[in-house]
Amino acid sequence: MKPKLQVLVAEPSDIIREGLRVLLDDDEFVLQAPLRELPMDFAQRIARSQPDILILNPTLLNTPPRMQLVSIQQARTSMAVVALVYQYVDPSLLSQFKTVLDIRERGSRVAQLLRQCCAPEAEDEEGYELSERETEVLVLLARGCSSKEIADKLNISVHTVNTHRKNITRKTGIKSVAGLAVYALLHNLVAG
Repeated sequence: MKPKLQVLVAEPSDIIREGLRVLLDDDEFVLQAPLRELPMDFAQRIARSQPDILILNPTLLNTPPRMQLVSIQQARTSMAVVALVYQYVDPSLLSQFKTVLDIRERGSRVAQLLRQCCAPEAEDEEGYELSERETEVLVLLARGCSSKEIADKLNISVHTVNTHRKNITRKTGIKSVAGLAVYALLHNLVAG
């Protein structure tokens, strides 16, 4: 049996913390005692509790946030740090996280995103199947939609769309939108 993933949530909202607890209440995850704020000894707590995943609201980071994030990541280098967002966060800061979890994401996708961010990255992921959501994003990209348009159509954040785009690029090995459109045509995902 595979060991459960230890998850630490740092989020001030009781509603959101409780929602995550309900969504992750299964055989794959163990939620550690959540945090409303980041204590001064946060890096030491991480070193002691050894979470596999830290779900962190980036607004809890002090100034300068990038430096604090680096020290958190150094406390446990194997830990996946996931940004939990429900308001605007500077994209350059979000790029420092393993992935972005938007609270508007479907409940069924939350566990999947967390599993993906903890999965060992293969050297050659070409040929790996796209998820249902990645396929939806690919089809809309092939039809010429921007990330903002895709976010609006799928009712997800632009950050989530960009994460899907990165995953699509990694899995297909194709970096250009034109190349992705050809890929979608060749795989009969859009009409020619």
